[in-house]
Amino acid sequence: MSAPVVVLVGPPGSGKSTAGRLVAERLGVPFRDTDADIEALAGKPIPEIFIDEGEPHFRALEVQAVRAAVEGHSGVLALGGGAVMADVTRSALAGLPVVFLEVPLGDAVKRVGLDAPRPLLAVNPRARWRELMEARRPLYLEVAKAVVDTADRSPEQVADAVMEALELKQA
Repeated sequence: MSAPVVVLVGPPGSGKSTAGRLVAERLGVPFRDTDADIEALAGKPIPEIFIDEGEPHFRALEVQAVRAAVEGHSGVLALGGGAVMADVTRSALAGLPVVFLEVPLGDAVKRVGLDAPRPLLAVNPRARWRELMEARRPLYLEVAKAVVDTADRSPEQVADAVMEALELKQA
Protein backbone atom coordinates (compact mmCIF):
# COMPACT_ATOMS: atom_id res chain seq x y z
CA MET A 1 0.00 0.00 0.00
CA SER A 2 1.30 3.43 -0.91
CA ALA A 3 0.16 6.82 0.33
CA PRO A 4 0.07 10.22 -1.34
CA VAL A 5 3.06 12.50 -0.80
CA VAL A 6 0.73 15.52 -0.86
CA VAL A 7 -3.06 15.79 -0.51
CA LEU A 8 -4.68 19.09 -1.44
CA VAL A 9 -8.05 20.14 -0.02
CA GLY A 10 -9.99 23.37 -0.36
CA PRO A 11 -12.98 24.99 -1.99
CA PRO A 12 -13.67 25.36 -5.69
CA GLY A 13 -11.23 27.84 -7.22
CA SER A 14 -8.51 27.32 -4.63
CA GLY A 15 -6.17 25.83 -7.22
CA LYS A 16 -6.06 22.21 -6.08
CA SER A 17 -5.82 20.78 -9.59
CA THR A 18 -3.63 23.49 -11.12
CA ALA A 19 -1.15 23.76 -8.24
CA GLY A 20 -1.35 20.00 -7.67
CA ARG A 21 -0.14 19.28 -11.21
CA LEU A 22 2.76 21.70 -10.72
CA VAL A 23 3.76 20.13 -7.39
CA ALA A 24 3.59 16.65 -8.93
CA GLU A 25 5.74 17.76 -11.84
CA ARG A 26 8.33 19.28 -9.50
CA LEU A 27 8.43 16.15 -7.36
CA GLY A 28 8.50 13.81 -10.36
CA VAL A 29 5.40 11.93 -9.19
CA PRO A 30 1.95 11.37 -10.72
CA PHE A 31 -1.01 13.68 -10.13
CA ARG A 32 -4.51 12.40 -9.38
CA ASP A 33 -7.79 14.26 -8.96
CA THR A 34 -10.65 12.41 -7.26
CA ASP A 35 -13.24 14.43 -9.21
CA ALA A 36 -11.79 12.99 -12.43
CA ASP A 37 -11.86 9.52 -10.84
CA ILE A 38 -15.56 9.96 -10.00
CA GLU A 39 -16.38 11.05 -13.54
CA ALA A 40 -14.53 8.03 -14.93
CA LEU A 41 -16.31 5.70 -12.50
CA ALA A 42 -19.75 7.15 -13.28
CA GLY A 43 -19.11 7.61 -16.99
CA LYS A 44 -20.43 11.17 -16.90
CA PRO A 45 -19.54 14.65 -15.67
CA ILE A 46 -20.19 15.53 -12.03
CA PRO A 47 -23.03 17.98 -12.79
CA GLU A 48 -24.87 15.16 -14.57
CA ILE A 49 -24.37 12.84 -11.58
CA PHE A 50 -26.00 15.49 -9.36
CA ILE A 51 -28.91 15.92 -11.80
CA ASP A 52 -29.46 12.23 -12.61
CA GLU A 53 -28.74 10.52 -9.28
CA GLY A 54 -28.54 13.33 -6.72
CA GLU A 55 -25.94 14.56 -4.26
CA PRO A 56 -26.10 11.52 -1.90
CA HIS A 57 -25.13 9.20 -4.79
CA PHE A 58 -22.31 11.56 -5.78
CA ARG A 59 -21.03 11.66 -2.17
CA ALA A 60 -21.04 7.85 -2.02
CA LEU A 61 -18.96 7.73 -5.21
CA GLU A 62 -16.68 10.39 -3.75
CA VAL A 63 -16.04 8.36 -0.58
CA GLN A 64 -15.10 5.35 -2.77
CA ALA A 65 -12.84 7.45 -4.99
CA VAL A 66 -11.04 9.08 -2.08
CA ARG A 67 -10.51 5.76 -0.29
CA ALA A 68 -9.07 4.16 -3.45
CA ALA A 69 -6.80 7.15 -4.09
CA VAL A 70 -5.56 7.42 -0.51
CA GLU A 71 -4.79 3.70 -0.42
CA GLY A 72 -3.25 3.39 -3.87
CA HIS A 73 -1.71 6.65 -5.05
CA SER A 74 1.84 7.64 -4.23
CA GLY A 75 1.85 11.07 -5.85
CA VAL A 76 -0.02 14.32 -5.44
CA LEU A 77 -3.75 13.98 -4.79
CA ALA A 78 -6.41 16.68 -5.15
CA LEU A 79 -9.76 16.08 -3.45
CA GLY A 80 -13.09 17.57 -4.45
CA GLY A 81 -14.16 20.57 -2.38
CA GLY A 82 -16.77 18.66 -0.38
CA ALA A 83 -14.84 15.43 0.20
CA VAL A 84 -13.93 16.47 3.76
CA MET A 85 -17.61 16.44 4.72
CA ALA A 86 -17.52 12.64 5.12
CA ASP A 87 -16.27 11.39 8.49
CA VAL A 88 -14.71 8.34 6.81
CA THR A 89 -12.73 10.60 4.47
CA ARG A 90 -11.43 12.75 7.31
CA SER A 91 -10.36 9.57 9.12
CA ALA A 92 -8.59 8.31 5.98
CA LEU A 93 -6.64 11.59 5.79
CA ALA A 94 -5.34 11.33 9.36
CA GLY A 95 -1.57 11.31 9.37
CA LEU A 96 -1.25 12.24 5.69
CA PRO A 97 0.50 15.38 4.38
CA VAL A 98 -2.67 17.39 3.76
CA VAL A 99 -2.54 21.03 2.70
CA PHE A 100 -5.61 23.27 2.84
CA LEU A 101 -5.53 25.77 -0.01
CA GLU A 102 -7.42 28.76 1.33
CA VAL A 103 -8.91 31.21 -1.16
CA PRO A 104 -11.01 34.34 -0.68
CA LEU A 105 -14.30 34.51 -2.58
CA GLY A 106 -13.03 37.22 -4.95
CA ASP A 107 -10.10 35.09 -6.09
CA ALA A 108 -12.31 31.99 -6.46
CA VAL A 109 -14.67 33.97 -8.69
CA LYS A 110 -11.78 35.15 -10.88
CA ARG A 111 -10.39 31.63 -11.19
CA VAL A 112 -13.48 29.56 -11.93
CA GLY A 113 -16.31 32.01 -12.30
CA LEU A 114 -19.37 31.25 -10.29
CA ASP A 115 -21.44 30.46 -13.33
CA ALA A 116 -19.29 27.42 -14.08
CA PRO A 117 -21.06 24.03 -14.00
CA ARG A 118 -20.72 23.49 -10.25
CA PRO A 119 -23.93 21.94 -8.96
CA LEU A 120 -23.74 23.24 -5.41
CA LEU A 121 -23.19 26.81 -6.62
CA ALA A 122 -26.07 26.89 -9.09
CA VAL A 123 -28.40 29.19 -7.13
CA ASN A 124 -27.04 32.47 -5.70
CA PRO A 125 -23.44 31.28 -6.08
CA ARG A 126 -21.74 33.92 -3.91
CA ALA A 127 -24.01 33.34 -0.93
CA ARG A 128 -23.86 29.57 -1.40
CA TRP A 129 -20.04 29.64 -1.63
CA ARG A 130 -19.92 31.51 1.70
CA GLU A 131 -22.30 28.97 3.29
CA LEU A 132 -20.23 26.06 2.02
CA MET A 133 -17.05 27.64 3.37
CA GLU A 134 -18.61 28.24 6.79
CA ALA A 135 -19.46 24.54 6.95
CA ARG A 136 -16.27 23.21 5.39
CA ARG A 137 -13.50 25.50 6.66
CA PRO A 138 -13.33 23.87 10.12
CA LEU A 139 -13.12 20.46 8.43
CA TYR A 140 -10.36 21.59 6.06
CA LEU A 141 -8.46 22.86 9.10
CA GLU A 142 -9.10 19.61 10.97
CA VAL A 143 -7.40 17.47 8.32
CA ALA A 144 -4.65 19.91 7.29
CA LYS A 145 -1.03 19.70 8.34
CA ALA A 146 -0.51 23.09 6.68
CA VAL A 147 -2.58 25.96 5.30
CA VAL A 148 -1.53 27.87 2.19
CA ASP A 149 -3.23 31.18 1.44
CA THR A 150 -3.64 31.40 -2.32
CA ALA A 151 -4.84 35.03 -2.39
CA ASP A 152 -3.18 36.99 -5.19
CA ARG A 153 -0.72 34.14 -5.86
CA SER A 154 0.02 32.55 -9.21
CA PRO A 155 -0.26 28.75 -9.50
CA GLU A 156 3.55 28.59 -9.45
CA GLN A 157 3.66 30.59 -6.20
CA VAL A 158 1.00 28.35 -4.66
CA ALA A 159 2.99 25.26 -5.68
CA ASP A 160 6.12 26.81 -4.11
CA ALA A 161 4.20 27.51 -0.90
CA VAL A 162 2.83 23.94 -0.74
CA MET A 163 6.31 22.48 -1.15
CA GLU A 164 7.73 24.87 1.43
CA ALA A 165 4.91 24.14 3.90
CA LEU A 166 5.60 20.40 3.71
CA GLU A 167 9.37 20.85 3.41
CA LEU A 168 9.48 18.97 0.11
CA LYS A 169 12.46 19.03 -2.24
CA GLN A 170 12.18 19.29 -6.00
CA ALA A 171 13.07 16.14 -7.96
